[in-house]
Amino acid sequence: MRRFRFAAVVRQAESGKAWAEKARRLEATGFDVLLVPDHLVGPRLAPFAAMTAAACATTRLRVGTLVAANDFRHPAVLAKESATLDLLSDGRLELGLGTGWMAADYIAAGLRLDPPGVRVSRLAEAVTVLKGLWGDAPFSFSGAHYRVDALDQQPKPVQRPHPRLLLGGGGPRMLGLAAREANVINLGMRVRADGTGPDGADGGLSAFLDKIDLVRTSAAGRYSDVELGTSIQQLGTERSRESWSAADSSPQRETPQVLLGTRRDVVDKLRHWRDTHDVSYYVLHHERDLDAFTPVVEELSGR
Repeated sequence: MRRFRFAAVVRQAESGKAWAEKARRLEATGFDVLLVPDHLVGPRLAPFAAMTAAACATTRLRVGTLVAANDFRHPAVLAKESATLDLLSDGRLELGLGTGWMAADYIAAGLRLDPPGVRVSRLAEAVTVLKGLWGDAPFSFSGAHYRVDALDQQPKPVQRPHPRLLLGGGGPRMLGLAAREANVINLGMRVRADGTGPDGADGGLSAFLDKIDLVRTSAAGRYSDVELGTSIQQLGTERSRESWSAADSSPQRETPQVLLGTRRDVVDKLRHWRDTHDVSYYVLHHERDLDAFTPVVEELSGR
């Protein structure tokens, strides 16, 4: 049986000291991972500097991205940054990757938002390049989107063969890629092609279960090595969406993305989804819910 692992998304702090205190609090209360988002707009720290600071402030807590936008960095640059951070954190990096999707980022920065199929294909090539550059030998690659010529980057990651890789998504192509390549898969709703937010037509219990079945089938022989996860969008009592967030949890009440009720209700629902559907990696999406969720983590972490 898969054991529970818990992560929290932390977006900002008013100082380095405050950021370090947030990281140490997560470590002390049993969280496994601190995750930093990657957007160009909104109140969010830049991920790699923030992850490095969090790793330096802790000894056990893993650090990661939810998720690094592939369109923002060439994979050779991302491979170098990731390997360096994995070394400096003594092998505690969990690199979350996505295509890049939020239209506001692209519009504000003057970037072109390609169709979803193009972005997924580009991400698939990026994963190949990352894993190749994290290997021991010089790596070459020639694809539709990237070209690398006998590049041998140093340092190599501490974790071998490479840092743990998290891929998130809701569409079948993205989930198929994640099933083949990722260590952790964060299940969500498919994003609208124009980058304005999740596609509400992809919500609900049936769609969520279909995604698990797709991953199970696509992962085939490696399914037992894959962690299934999702982001907790609502906890305790339902609240309105944050102004900075594109996430809409309203269709997801029957899924583990929405955990309403008492602490016992939450614990029982998480156990059900772990024991029945293998969903064991839970990401607390809102820092506002940290106080309420900490007792749940203390009860279930590592079990």
